[in-house]
Amino acid sequence: MMRPRRGLDPSSVWAQRLRQLEQRLRTKEERIVVLETENAVLHLKLAEYQGLTGRSTNEVLQLYAAHGQQMKFQRSSVVTQLHGAIKRLKQDLKSLHSFALELSKDFQRQSKTCLYQVLAAVQGIQLQNEAMQMFQIKAFDLEQSLQEVTERYEKEKQKRKALHNSLIELRGNIRVHCRIRPLLPFDDAAGHSQDRQRNFSEKVAYAADDETVLVKCSRPGHASVNKTFQFERVYNDLESQDAVFADVAPLLTSLLDGYNVCIMAYGQTGSGKTYTMLGPQLEGNLAFAIEEESELGIIPRATQEVFRLISEKPPGSYWVEVSVVEVYNNEIFDLLAKDSCGKVFGVKRDVVTTREGKSDVPLLTHETVENASEFLHLVNKGLQLRVTHPTLVHAHSSRSHLVVTLTITTIVFGDNFGTLWEDEQTSQRLNKEASFTFPQKMRDNKSTSSSRASSPVQLEATEKMKQVKTRLQLVDLAGSECVGMSGVTGAALRETSFINRSLSALADVLGAIAEQRAHVPYRNSKLTHLLQDSVGGDAKLLVMLCISPGQKYLTESMQSLGFGTRARQVQRGQVKKKNFPVPSKGK
Repeated sequence: MMRPRRGLDPSSVWAQRLRQLEQRLRTKEERIVVLETENAVLHLKLAEYQGLTGRSTNEVLQLYAAHGQQMKFQRSSVVTQLHGAIKRLKQDLKSLHSFALELSKDFQRQSKTCLYQVLAAVQGIQLQNEAMQMFQIKAFDLEQSLQEVTERYEKEKQKRKALHNSLIELRGNIRVHCRIRPLLPFDDAAGHSQDRQRNFSEKVAYAADDETVLVKCSRPGHASVNKTFQFERVYNDLESQDAVFADVAPLLTSLLDGYNVCIMAYGQTGSGKTYTMLGPQLEGNLAFAIEEESELGIIPRATQEVFRLISEKPPGSYWVEVSVVEVYNNEIFDLLAKDSCGKVFGVKRDVVTTREGKSDVPLLTHETVENASEFLHLVNKGLQLRVTHPTLVHAHSSRSHLVVTLTITTIVFGDNFGTLWEDEQTSQRLNKEASFTFPQKMRDNKSTSSSRASSPVQLEATEKMKQVKTRLQLVDLAGSECVGMSGVTGAALRETSFINRSLSALADVLGAIAEQRAHVPYRNSKLTHLLQDSVGGDAKLLVMLCISPGQKYLTESMQSLGFGTRARQVQRGQVKKKNFPVPSKGK
C-alpha cells in the first residue's frame, strides 16, 4: 500500500490513485467486450463448420461405398482376366516344355555329330601333321641337296671361268663384257603417233643370264625372232657400278705384274659409255663428286685401286704418270698441254710408229701424280676441253674419243731384281739408291741430272737400276651414230662422219687380226694408230660393250653386239709380260 508523501494532501493522492484504477478498470472492461465479441464470432464459425463437417461425412461415406462397389467389380474383372491369362500361360508353358525336350534331344544328337566330326578332324590333323613333318624332312633334304648342287655349280662355274680366262690368256682373246642400260625418258620418240612411240620405247634387249644377251628382233609383217649373244659377262639394267668394276678390278693387278692393260667402252651414242667409264656428270660441272662415290665409273675407281695396290708396295719403287688425249675429227689433241701462262689448252699432236714397231705420240704431256685425287684433278681438266654437242639422241653427246693413259714405272735393281723385297733393310737401301735418280726430281730440275752424273756412287746406282713401264689405257669411245636419228647437220655432221669412219677402222683392224692377215691397217685412222699396241696384242684388252635396250635403237644395238661377237673371237696370241729380272738368290 502506497504511503502518501509528506507535504501532499492525502485526499488528492487517493483521488489520483482512484482515477488510475478506474481508468484501468475501463480498459479491462473494454477488453472483455472485445473478447466476448470475438468469442461470439468464433461460436458462429464453429457452428457453421460443424454443419459442414456433418455434410462432408455423409458424402465421404457415400463415396467410400461407391468406391468399394467399383473396386469389387474391378477385382472380379481382374481375377477373371488373370484366370484366363494363367490358363494361357499354362498352355504356353506346356508347349515350351515339349519344345525344350525336342531341342534338348536335337542338341544331344548334334553334339554327338559334332563330337564325331571333331574327332575325325583331330585324326585328320594328326595325319596332316605327320605328312607335314615328312614333307618338311623331305624339303630339308631337298634344300640341302639343292644347296650342295648350287655350291658345286658355283665351284664348277668358277673353275670354268678360271679355265676360260686361262684360255683367253693363252689365245690372247679380247675380253668382252656387255652392259644393258635401263630405259630412259629420252628413249620416247617425240613427234610420232602413240602406237609408234610405244613401239619405239619397247624394251627388246635383255640379259638372259650373266653371260647371255637376248634380243627380240621383229619387223612389220614378220614373226618375232629371238637372237642370243654370248660374252664373258653381261650386266642387266639393275646392276650397279660396283658390280661392273668388280669384274674389271682383277685386270688392274696385272699392271703391277708387268702387263699392259686397256679397258675400252664401245657402243652407240646415248648407250651409257661415258657413265660406265666416268660416272654421272652434271652439265657445266664435270668434277667427280665424292658424295656420289657409289656412282663413280671405271676410270676413277681404277685409279683408286691402282694407288691402293701401289701403297702396299715399298715406298719409292713405283711412280705414276698420266696423259689425256682426245681423237677429234681424226686428229689427236693433248688435253694436258699448257701455254706459257700455265693454262691448259688442247694442242694438236701426231702419232708415229717407233723403230720397235710401237705407237708413240711425241711431245705428249705426261704429268706425275702421287694419288688418285691428283689424277682425277688432271682428268677433270682434260674433260673440260673435250668436245661435246647436243643431238636428238643425247643432249651431251661426246664428239671425240677420249684416251686416258696411266703409266706406271717400276724401279728394279741388278742386285735385287723384281718387285718383291727380301727384307725391310734391303728395301730401305734400295729406296735410298732410287732417290738419286727418281724421275720426278729429274723432271722438276734438269740441272740435277748433270750433277748426279759426276758422282761414282750415283753412276753405280744408275747402272744397277732399271725402269720397267706398264700402261693402263682407259678409252671412252665416241658413239656410233645414225644421222637420220641424231638429226645432226653442219659441223656436227662432219664429226659424225669421222666418228663412224674411225669405228669402222677399228672393226677393220680387229677383222685383219682375226683373219691373221699380213697387213693390219692400223694407220687408216688416228684412233687405231694410237691404240695399235693395245689392240694388236701388247695389252690385256677388255671391251665394255654398252647397249640401249629400246626398239628405237635396235639396228645400232645389233651392230654393237656384232662388233663384240667378232672382237671376242680375235686371237692375238699370248700377251707378253714386261721383263722383270728374276730375284737374285746369291745374296
